[in-house]
Amino acid sequence: MLVYLLLAASILFALTSLLFVWKASQKLIAKSWSTNLLAISIAVFIYLYGTWVYLSVYTKYVFGVLFLLILLMGFAKKKKEIGNMQKWKVIPNLIFSVLFISLSVLYFTGTTGKPETVALPFPLKKDNYFILQGGKGLPSNFFHYSYRGAIYAIDIVRLNNFGNRANKIFSSRLEDYHIYNDTIFSPCNGIITRARDENPDNIPPDRTRGPSNTNSVVIETDSFYVFMAHLKYKGVFVLEGDIVKTGQPIGLVGNSGFTLEPHLHIQAHKNTGKDGWYREDPLYIEFDGRSYLLFETIRPKRVRMVEE
Repeated sequence: MLVYLLLAASILFALTSLLFVWKASQKLIAKSWSTNLLAISIAVFIYLYGTWVYLSVYTKYVFGVLFLLILLMGFAKKKKEIGNMQKWKVIPNLIFSVLFISLSVLYFTGTTGKPETVALPFPLKKDNYFILQGGKGLPSNFFHYSYRGAIYAIDIVRLNNFGNRANKIFSSRLEDYHIYNDTIFSPCNGIITRARDENPDNIPPDRTRGPSNTNSVVIETDSFYVFMAHLKYKGVFVLEGDIVKTGQPIGLVGNSGFTLEPHLHIQAHKNTGKDGWYREDPLYIEFDGRSYLLFETIRPKRVRMVEE
């Protein structure tokens, strides 16, 4: 199962960085600097890219504090002159350090240059939320990058007070996922040009129905489109042609289409009037004046909803 493999990989990388920094702490800095560099580069990489949310987002901070404590204790510890520097390890240590440092830098910069942006209010309002997939293209938005126009798409899940997105690491019960059945509010004024909710929700991990069988809404404005997908079966409140206002309830989060678990998929595109929304240039979304990257937590502003 993908979830368990990703979690196991995160734990393995974290333990490897802790092992390396502990080994380096036993030797003089002059003899262990390349091991320390490798440990730090792995730790930063897995701190950013680790799938900590499958346990709790707070495990990320526990790991970070533990790594820093071992690193600082290693610098402060008095060491004896033990053994010689193993020069044959320096080159591979440097090669892997450069690799992990490069991936960590690309986490922030992406590979798409400076994207055009669109400012939207956050479309969910209950608690804290989490970017399960997102970023400025490769490598952080890997799963979306291959789809037309989805290089800045965002997948959002909801967190409880313990930093969990579900009651279990993985569950086949839709109700175990905290975002399931959440109300989605329109992030802009516009007209509904697509409204589908005839597709049944998948039971995780089944996603054989594919991306074309997702319940979704497209909102068109004068300058951009907003596409939201994986909505609940019979859980869309609007019809094609409806005029909606910012903050108006438009549907419920579900698990339809090509999805492993319940979440809200959202992406935005320019509206030049030249072609269909999905062929227009993608836009990088800023929620409430701030952009978000992979595995970041969102604490949405509480805004007044549209009154019926």
